[in-house]
Amino acid sequence: MMLVGTSGWQYRDWRGPFYPQGLPQRLWLEHFAGQFATVEVNNAFYRLPERQTFAAWRARTPDDFCVAVKMSRYLTHILRLRDPAEPVARFLGRATALGDRLGPVLVQLPPNLPADVDALDATLRLFPADVRVAVEPRHPTWWTDATRRVLERRRAALVWADRHSRPITPLWRTTDFGYLRLHEGRARPWPRYGRAALASWVRRLGAAFGPDDPAYVYFNNDPGGAAITDAVAFAGLARAAGHETTRTPTR
Repeated sequence: MMLVGTSGWQYRDWRGPFYPQGLPQRLWLEHFAGQFATVEVNNAFYRLPERQTFAAWRARTPDDFCVAVKMSRYLTHILRLRDPAEPVARFLGRATALGDRLGPVLVQLPPNLPADVDALDATLRLFPADVRVAVEPRHPTWWTDATRRVLERRRAALVWADRHSRPITPLWRTTDFGYLRLHEGRARPWPRYGRAALASWVRRLGAAFGPDDPAYVYFNNDPGGAAITDAVAFAGLARAAGHETTRTPTR
């Protein structure tokens, strides 16, 4: 199953192309959740919402909706994975208010953070077994067997990341789910993805993950509504290739 969504939903330039002109912003989440079955919340990275905000998101979305949440930058960019116990506990104390709507936790590491597999291992072991974690390293020193072993041991997914329509990470399968982030395509208008690039990602995911393995796919190229358009195109290509996907807008 491919769960297809976008990285966030609160973009003003989506009014008109996606959100009806007369729809107040306070109802955008309900509209989004009617069109997509998953979203990745990035604003938690900059400012971790209170527990009641996560609880409200749960109350405002349908039973089959899934929210992936980006870990606070306090852990990844300020502490740089040192002393992870308190920030992980605080994050879980709030985000778990999503209940069964909580999807994977995205741990995106700074591009200037070299590999420290012991620190990563110490962080990942703090998450309970029923919380999925996806890790997005961005320094080239992470691409080693030692990193892969830690991810496999802790049952965390390596984020597959794309920029300019090509992979910028190894395509390791490290656990029983996948996680793909598409940051910026090469098609026009910028930052759109072309059909060939999207079809190549459908093939890669289909080869690595079976129909019973969830593969989360988030488009982070939000300017101009590119993420919406590309998510719809990706899902259409996946369905044409015989893969089951979550709902996407019909147009």
